[in-house]
This record gives sequence, C-alpha cells and structure tokens, in this order.
Amino acid sequence: MFQEISQDTLAEQLQQAVKQACQRIAPSWPLDKAIAVNPWWQLRHQPMVDVATNMAALGRINCLMPPAYYQGLWQQQTIQPEHLTAAAAEFGSDAGHAELLAQLDISQPNDHWINVSDWLDAHPENRHKIAWHDEITHQISQFCALYCQYPQWMQNTGDADNDFYSNWLAVIRQDRGVEILTAETHLHRLFLALPETADQVFENAYAALCPAGTSPELFADYCYALLLDIHGWASWTAYLTWQANFNAQSNAIPEQLLAVRLAWDWVVWQHTKAEHPETYELLKEQFCKQFSHLETLRNQWRQAQQHVWIWQRALELSFQMPLQQKLLNYNDNEKVTPKLQAFFCIDVRSEPFRRALEAQDFAIQTFGFAGFFGLPIDYAPIGSGFVRPQLPGLLNASIRAVPINTNTPIGNAVNKIKGQVFWQKVGDASASSLGLVEAKGLWKAFDLLKNSLFPPPPLHGINQISHDGDWQLRRHDSPLSVAEQAELVAGILGAMGLTESFAETVLLAGHGSCSANNPQAAGLDCGACGGQTGEINVKVLAQLLNDVSVREALSQQGIDIPQQTRFIACLHNTTTDAITCFGQADYSQHEWHDWLVKASQLARENRLASLRTGMETEMTQEKFYLQKSHNWGQVRPEWGLANNAAFIVAPRTRTRNIDLEGRSFLHDYQWQTDKDFKILELIMTAPMVVTNWINLQYYASVTDNLKYGSGNKLLHNVVGGNIGVFEGNGGDLRIGLSLQSLHDGKDWRHQPIRLGVYIAAPREAMANIIEKHAAIADLINNQWLFLFQLDDSNQSIWQFAQGQWRMTAKKAA
Repeated sequence: MFQEISQDTLAEQLQQAVKQACQRIAPSWPLDKAIAVNPWWQLRHQPMVDVATNMAALGRINCLMPPAYYQGLWQQQTIQPEHLTAAAAEFGSDAGHAELLAQLDISQPNDHWINVSDWLDAHPENRHKIAWHDEITHQISQFCALYCQYPQWMQNTGDADNDFYSNWLAVIRQDRGVEILTAETHLHRLFLALPETADQVFENAYAALCPAGTSPELFADYCYALLLDIHGWASWTAYLTWQANFNAQSNAIPEQLLAVRLAWDWVVWQHTKAEHPETYELLKEQFCKQFSHLETLRNQWRQAQQHVWIWQRALELSFQMPLQQKLLNYNDNEKVTPKLQAFFCIDVRSEPFRRALEAQDFAIQTFGFAGFFGLPIDYAPIGSGFVRPQLPGLLNASIRAVPINTNTPIGNAVNKIKGQVFWQKVGDASASSLGLVEAKGLWKAFDLLKNSLFPPPPLHGINQISHDGDWQLRRHDSPLSVAEQAELVAGILGAMGLTESFAETVLLAGHGSCSANNPQAAGLDCGACGGQTGEINVKVLAQLLNDVSVREALSQQGIDIPQQTRFIACLHNTTTDAITCFGQADYSQHEWHDWLVKASQLARENRLASLRTGMETEMTQEKFYLQKSHNWGQVRPEWGLANNAAFIVAPRTRTRNIDLEGRSFLHDYQWQTDKDFKILELIMTAPMVVTNWINLQYYASVTDNLKYGSGNKLLHNVVGGNIGVFEGNGGDLRIGLSLQSLHDGKDWRHQPIRLGVYIAAPREAMANIIEKHAAIADLINNQWLFLFQLDDSNQSIWQFAQGQWRMTAKKAA
C-alpha cells in the first residue's frame, strides 16, 4: 500500500490517479436525448461481484437487493429449490437450502469508506449543525447548474484545463454566505488561499490528507469515493467528455469537478485543524487509518455478499430456466406467402404488440430490428439551426436528414419552434406553477382546469415540425447520390434479413411514447433513436425503399423489390398501443389496416392486467389509455421497459408461439444467410450492448435508487433546460429512473435480473467475435450479462463463460 514515490514523478502519478478515478464514471445523457446507460459501463473489465464489493466499501452503494427481498421471493415460490440448487452449484457452494436461507439473516457490515465531510457530520459536536455533506453537495450542484446553463458567462477563461475550476473558485471566493450559513468563522479565508489550478489542488490535498507514501492507486480510490458523493454531476461531466471524444476533442471537466470536491474536503480539513484541534487529531487518526484498512474493508464486504450473490443468481435462473424450456419446445410454423410484413424495434414493448398483430392472420410476418433502422442520421428541422441525433448514443451520425418540398412556410416553422421552446422553459422554471398563475391570473387558472378535465394531446415542439413530404440525405453538406443511397439501403435490408420474398405491404414501425408534464419523457421513447421517436427514421427509410431509382440501383446488387411492394412508415405509440401510418394515402380501406386496429385493441386489453385495472369495453379501454397519456398529473403513463430480462437473436419462428410477457428484446437473425458473420458481429457489438445498457440501468435504479435512480418524480425540478433533474430544489443531479417507473406503490414492477442473451448461431462464430472485441468479452466473462447459444443441431442450449461453452439445457426426448 505504501511506497516511496520520487518527487519528480509524483505529480504525473497523481494526474494518472485522478484520470483513472474519473474514467470509472459512466455518462448520463441530457433529458431531451435521454438513453438508458449501464452505470457500471466503465468498470466492465472487472467482475460484477468485485465491483459490487468495491461500491459497498467505498460508498455503501447497493448492487444487490436487501436479503428480505430474496426471502420474499422464496416464500412466494418465485425462486424454486431447483433454482437455488443450480445457483449454489455455479458458485461452487455445497450449502443446503436451509443453510442458504439462514445466511440471509446474517447482518451486513456497516463499515464503509468515510470522506472528511461525512466523518465530521458524524462527530457528536456537529449533530445540531448544518451537515457538511449537504452544504458541499448543494454548493457544488448549484454551481454546476450555473456553469452549464450560462456558458456565455461562465465558460470564457480560455484555459480548458482549468476553466471549470477557475470559475468555481471565483464564485466561492465571493460567497461569504457559506461561512455565515455554517456558522464556521474564518472558513472564507481558506477558500481565498486555495491554489489557482486543479493540478495544484491534487498535489497539495494529497500531501495534506493522505498518509506519507500512499500509493496513487489508493489515492484514486479516495478520489472515486469523492466523485460518488456527487455522482449525478460526475455522470454529466462524463457525458461532456464522451461527446468531446466523438468530435476528437479533449475535455478536462470531470477532473476539475473532482478538484472542486477535493478542495472542499481539504478546506474542511484545514478549518478543523485550525478551529477544532482536538477534533482534528481524532479526524486525522481515523481518516488516515482508512487507507491501510481499505482492502480489509473490501474483504469484509466480499465475504458478506457472497451468499447474497447465490440468491441473486437463483432469481435470474428462476426466469432463465423456464424460458430455455420454452425456446427448446417451439413449433416451427409452416412457411406461407406473407400477406403483410411488419418491422418493429427490438424494444420489449414491441413484443406484445407483434403477438397481437400476428394473431390476426397466420400470413402476417413480424420482424425485430434496431429501432433506428440502421440509419446513421441526425435530423435538422426546417428553419432551425438545431440538429438532433436519431441513432444510438454509442454511435456518431454520418448523414443528415433534411426535409424538403414542405408545405410549411419556413417562418411558421421557426415561430412554432420558438414558441414551444419559450413555454417549455417557462414551465420548467422553479416554482413555475405559482409564477405562471400569478402572472397570467385567472386565465392560467382556467387553463390548468381545462387541461385537467379535458387534457389535450401532449406535443413535442421539434417532432411537430416533422412532415410527410420528401427528405434529402446529406453527407458533408452534399446530397447522397442514388448509388450511395442504394448502398446504404442494401446494407440495411441485408441486416434486416429482407432481400427476397417481399410482401405487397411492408410496414416500418418506429415507436415513441406519449406523456404530459414529464421531464423524463424521452426515456420512454426509442433509445436506439437517441431518446427520440423513430418517426424520422421510418419516414426516411420508407422514402428510400419506395424510390424507383434506388430500386433500380438495388436490382444491380441482386435485391429485386417487386413493383407492387410498398413500404409504409408507421409509429407505434407504446403508451396507447395505437399505430399511426404516415403518408398522403388513405389506408383505412386496406385489410392490413383493420388488422392494425384489432391488434391495438387486443394489445391494450392484454396490458390491463399489468396496470391492475379493469375495463369493460374496447372504447373504454382506448379512452383509458388516452387519458393516461394526456393527464399532466399522471406519474405512471406506462411501464416503459420495466422487467426486461432477455435478448433473443433468432428467427421469429423460435418465439412466435411463445408469450414472452413483454420481457424480451427480439432481433430477427438467420445465420445461414450471414456471409462471414458480419451481421452477427454487428448485433453483438451494437444491439447487444444497447440492451445491456437498458437492462443494467433498470437493475441499478432498483438496487440503489438513491445513487443510480432519480427518486420521487413528484419532486422533480428540471435543471438547465435539459441537463437533468433535482429531487426538490437542490442536492445532487439525479440520474436514472424514478421510483414511479419501477414501483407501483405496493410492489417492484422490475425484477433486477441481468440480461440473458440467446443467439441462434454457431458457437465458433460467436467465440471468434468475443475474442475480437474486448468490451464484449468483458461483458460476458465478468457476468454483466449471460450469453447462450440456441443449438438447433442437437436441440440444446449452451452458455459461454470464461472462454468455455457448457450445455445448460436440452430438449427432453
């Protein structure tokens, strides 16, 4: 732990330690582009059990549910004896069921790393004072909001490596209110004496706070513990770095945020030394002792969590084992000429609707594909300089979609956007409900009453500008040629598995949600479209596929689309299960349109049980869902992707006759037609990662909503227009999912289960892809997800772990 460090290399090693601490934080996207993120993505190179140990030791953060949760599932018989036995075997434990149950009654450790401010808060002499932790978090959080919301005032020093820190230093040096509020005399002068650069803070604080010879690795752990104190803002700055890296730029804001948090600990340390010497001696002894005891602390947590992990694995097996039997006992349907083909996003909410649509006619084929439909585009609304990505956050747009031949005058479009933006800002402002009523008087009161009794459909300013006219695709400000468009479309059709046997009507169904007064609404839209609806993507792709010149170019590549085949862009509203078809034609006379209407009715009816309500007629059901989507007081417009647990990559014949209960992502794939397994590689490196991000965001938001979730939605206040939310009027920036998105007031609606990925492809091909991509290998080998192969040759299922395949299930003879 302790070692001799030469003065010449100390500064460089501290910089590396700081960078290492900051790199452990996963990014969090802004509200208007919200996508689900695995909060442990940057730690994927470590086994999940080790990360859980470290989180508990450094911040008392939970990566597992409380023991009582597993006890309840055992009593409810969700976890069966065979699940517990299999889980224990995976961990090499021979403990019986009674012993494993008894281990759940063992108390968890209470010890964990304590930062300087937290130690002082726990000291008896400070019990009746304002908590240092709360004051520090509040001050840093308010400054971060100020810095990000007003870049024209705050971000102008010209020194990117110190801009954030320098501005904070200027603010805190002018703020004497901190000293008055904390009733700590002479505190302000310590801020005046702080160094002028972030690097100097690290060097001076390291010398003052850490025992002599403390290794850079231990200093990195301390820095990480500080970042966990302000995890929300640390995640936001990680997003800024992520975006900068996309543009081949550098960004030092995470390191500067850490310098600010460390400066606070150092200031409080110095203040205690000067004003409370007896307390300081005790603080110094106990705080410094933590550096030498940290590994012991980790071992205590590792041992305490070991038996809980067996129960966690048993919970996962309680879902995986029955699913595997369903997948082995599928019925391969007789092949028929399709009357309708419909492509949906792989989103778990698409699966119940697809099942409802297929129930209308045996000749209906549905497919699952990434919701951005393979288009690497961003969207530039007419009359605006605004640009919005329409693809996963892991990817960067290379093509711009621009509307042309629109009937909307540019001036009208601009005014519409400005109006939406203005009222959105006003509505998001603090105390807006009171301020607006006071400013607009009885008119606003009437408006609120009208919206409560007769709620209008919620509108998204940018989405409303979208049109049914033509689109132009541009790369580097130049329109794509027909050949380039055909090349783009050929790749997409190949990935979709649609290069022959076209139906006369092919639906391209993106998806989006509908909710009112919901700052986190984008989180219910399509994550594959960058937290937007898939409307733009399906409109653009339908235009390309219906274009005669593009079809002619495709024909030269061996893809012949029949002249009578029409691609129709649609949008699946996941809140109401309504389908909107775009275009100028009247589709109501077509048989497939009736199928869509009936499928919507059936899907809505099937969802009622999950909403724990009863509706007697179809009309009542439709009205009920519309009211949920329009009600500005509704905190649970839909359950989103709650309870997701599996990603199945296989032909639809594998799952068509199985009720997957809306818990599985479905991606169609036929390995026999995948030359060199390029499509398989794309699936395993893109959609599989996206589903992992979604799955672990839900997982983490349940296991520790305080750190990884956003708390009570009723208390949310929007920060900086789109940065995120506070719970209340301050505290750390809240990330992740609200409690209302996960819990119905009585029970959790999401079981924290790591994703099981089931792929129908040769084991050798998958193993080669895993070996080629370190990030994928990390996810699988460190059990951030579980990878299974669906083996048709001997009707079995195999699991890949630590470079080895083992059979986990086989169809009974």
